[in-house]
Amino acid sequence: MQIIDNPNRSSWFDILKRPTQTVNDIEGIVSDVFNDVIKNGDAAINKYTTRFDGIDLQSNIVTKEDIKKAIESVPEKLQSAIKNAKKNIEAFHTAQKTSKVAVETTNGVQCWQEKRPIEKIGLYIPGGTAPLFSTVLMLAVPAQIAGCKEIVLCSPPNKEGELAPEILFAAELCGVTKIVKVGGIQAIAGLTFGTETISQVYKIFGPGNQFVTVAKQLATKHGVAIDMPAGPSELLVVADGDANASYIASDLLSQAEHGADSQVILVSTSKNLISSVSEEIEKQIKELPRQAIAEKAITNSKLIYIDNDARALDLINEYGPEHFVICTKNEDFYVNGITNAGSVFIGDYTPESAGDYASGTNHTLPTNGFSKAYSGVNLDSFLKSMTFQKISKEGLLNIGETIELMAEAEGLQAHKNAVSIRLKDIIPAKTGTS
Repeated sequence: MQIIDNPNRSSWFDILKRPTQTVNDIEGIVSDVFNDVIKNGDAAINKYTTRFDGIDLQSNIVTKEDIKKAIESVPEKLQSAIKNAKKNIEAFHTAQKTSKVAVETTNGVQCWQEKRPIEKIGLYIPGGTAPLFSTVLMLAVPAQIAGCKEIVLCSPPNKEGELAPEILFAAELCGVTKIVKVGGIQAIAGLTFGTETISQVYKIFGPGNQFVTVAKQLATKHGVAIDMPAGPSELLVVADGDANASYIASDLLSQAEHGADSQVILVSTSKNLISSVSEEIEKQIKELPRQAIAEKAITNSKLIYIDNDARALDLINEYGPEHFVICTKNEDFYVNGITNAGSVFIGDYTPESAGDYASGTNHTLPTNGFSKAYSGVNLDSFLKSMTFQKISKEGLLNIGETIELMAEAEGLQAHKNAVSIRLKDIIPAKTGTS
């Protein structure tokens, strides 16, 4: 990892760059796949599955029999662990429910807001080198709580043309209505436009590589919403001289092993700690089965010394990490001061992997600095807020003139007339009964 000593603010932009390609680098490829899927449907989907995943599938639909076999192959202890994680995720997301908000803004003018589920959603579950069955829980559990009617799950098949049994177990556990063996750009295209076997949806959820992230962004041009731009994983730890170097190294490596394009950063006010963490990383990385992947990610990563907490916090907010781990004595300073982060982990005994799996918070989070404007997935991600209003005769009398004056000032006479025509009926009636 590169060690950077107290950098000037003017250099922060370059130091904090992510190791990702730009949309322009990838957009052409994504557009080609999208156009092919629009024209050729499943034939295009199958072509890209063969090309990118190396498997020629007879069918890309997961059957009830496939699910039954998968469940039988998942060890009971792991099944219990998945159920326990689901319980915690369910508890946290159920607590996010809000009741109807109602107010009478003026006498006779009733306004209220209610939430309705998004009817058709698509879940993208990364496969490849690490089938993320935990992401099924993070997306399907709140979707189920929200009441989404159609939950379509797409995930890339392995070289045998199968999905990880844990993915199928979690999907069945969480009420997924359809599972399709398709990944990458072609999965997002299928969910965007619909094919013979993939249902078109209204909103797409889930993390993925840079190609999936750009595909999701392009899907929005075709009228499909997305949760957020969620690309390669990243983590930033802030720590002082009293922090535990081995704990910090383990957190950094837990994200580095996600993929070669992941990025991890340590910001510290202690040069001694930086040295200790660097040594710990060298030691711990040798024990990892995914050492080669972690080593590539580590080359994109940095150990940054900053001489005081205020500057450290400024740098962290400028970076806007997906995961933010706080290991300092004055943790409240960072907890209260952080404005740009996807999810925050506080203290020595709150490893980032707790949020990835079982504490209850959602691990589908904005990356690449998008935490400055986006929230992580939550219950509201699967809901639409709808407003309602009902106005009585008295209410229209109270606000009618306001509407007329504003509409006339904007030059929208029909808007004014819609009120005036009603007031003409109300005012004589009111005069006659007085």
